[in-house]
Amino acid sequence: MSDLNLTAETRSEFGKGAARRIRRAKQIPAVIYGHGAAPLHLVLPERETVRAIRGSNALLTITLDGEEHLALVKDVQRDPVLQIVEHIDLLTVQKGEKVTVDVPVVLTGESAPGVVVNQEEVSVSVSADATNVPVNIELDISGREAGQHIHASDLVLPANVELINEGELLIVHFAEPTVADVDEEAAAE
Repeated sequence: MSDLNLTAETRSEFGKGAARRIRRAKQIPAVIYGHGAAPLHLVLPERETVRAIRGSNALLTITLDGEEHLALVKDVQRDPVLQIVEHIDLLTVQKGEKVTVDVPVVLTGESAPGVVVNQEEVSVSVSADATNVPVNIELDISGREAGQHIHASDLVLPANVELINEGELLIVHFAEPTVADVDEEAAAE
């Protein structure tokens, strides 16, 4: 199950004014939906929730009126200037259920000297067990030379995780530096 447990309260007020009052009280309005059930409108504690949703695809156990709900963070709305969390959409899931999520691709290692690394895709869509979604997919680029490419089909996925994207999706390509890049390096020396 999830190790991120949050205690929620039922939300009875709706609208812009109510949401502002909730946020002033150091809480976050949220909704849990899915599996054909009626949406549950709730209020989450701000500090614990922000800590819990730091990583992508956070799996939360929400306790609401003594009942536990297993939920995956589907969307987080943030203030465009202050970056505070304004609202969270949660998708209810069940243990053993497969979900489709976007997982970040993290590059590790160093390419060959003088090679420019261009990461075309920063995430890929995968299907995984709801309780075992990978935090990220590491891609080792050690020693890669100019002219090489890495496609989605080349990624090493964890057990029981399937790639949803097409295998030919370009993730990273390696290029030689342009003439302008070389001139800037020479000028800096």
